[in-house]
Amino acid sequence: MKINFAIIGLLSLLVAGQVSGQDCAADGDVQFLCGPVSPEDLAQVPETDWIVAAGMEDDGYLYLVNSASLNTETVYPSANANHQWDRQLYAACPGPQTEEFRPHGLHLVPGENNSHLLLVVRHGARESIEVFTIDASATMPSMTWVGCVEAPEGVVFNSVAATPEGGMVATHFQLPMGVVYEWGPQSDWEQVPGSESPGPNGIEISPDGNWLYIGGWGSRSLIKLSRGQQEVTVDSVAVSHHIDNVRWADDGSLLAAGHVGPEPASIMTCLSQQQCESVSTRVTRVDVNNLSAQQIIDYPSNPLFLLGTVAIEVGDEIWVGGIAGSDRIARFENR
Repeated sequence: MKINFAIIGLLSLLVAGQVSGQDCAADGDVQFLCGPVSPEDLAQVPETDWIVAAGMEDDGYLYLVNSASLNTETVYPSANANHQWDRQLYAACPGPQTEEFRPHGLHLVPGENNSHLLLVVRHGARESIEVFTIDASATMPSMTWVGCVEAPEGVVFNSVAATPEGGMVATHFQLPMGVVYEWGPQSDWEQVPGSESPGPNGIEISPDGNWLYIGGWGSRSLIKLSRGQQEVTVDSVAVSHHIDNVRWADDGSLLAAGHVGPEPASIMTCLSQQQCESVSTRVTRVDVNNLSAQQIIDYPSNPLFLLGTVAIEVGDEIWVGGIAGSDRIARFENR
């Protein structure tokens, strides 16, 4: 079978049939939280029970999910959405645009006094990184749109991470070869040296900003890339699956979540036709110090949960978000 890599590169934008209407009962040891539709990415609001979820549908939403009550609130776009454009920092942004809002990757930057920054990869009416502030001082956090950074012409972003200098890095998922771009308040988007790889997907950055950690979807590997250093250094560790998103765990390891099938085209078939035989969601814990990897979750695709894309630690559980119209987050024992 000839594989259309251009189509596979858009796999995270495709949505199969809805599975709403099913109950939220457990599947063996796997618990679910039902509500958010196609929660492709997740980010926890510090010192709260709240999780931000990016519902990646044609008409998508940012959700707030409560890990204690297991309730879900739709927060953006909404009739009472808050907008406070920072025209100085985001002068090139055309302004707020709520129509055709399709959120994808998330990155939350913890701040002081319960005030945090949220970066959101956005498709739809424009290709951009949308920027929000989150005020977590009340019982339920509030979200305010403050600006955007549009993507370069022809670039489709997948995941984003903030840099310590107040900028951001974002992956341009493309097969057979994609790259990572970097933007700063005083500079436009530029390709990160050494970032070329097959289908770069999720991305995280070290606290000191010296290293990027990239989910290699096409290479089935976690890639470690130097940033801002005189000599470009690239290293990697192989995993058993395509990596979608990567997220820091409390112990300093990375949770690399994704999926695998008999061949790359199997993922496309699972997404578009819900024929998912031998396809599964997997999560691998990666030690970034010695680049060792240990698979910790392998969950076969089923009508309740087709394809996982992100894993985060929530208390004594690992929450896994997914796409393809899934109306739930899968909850596994943390191990």
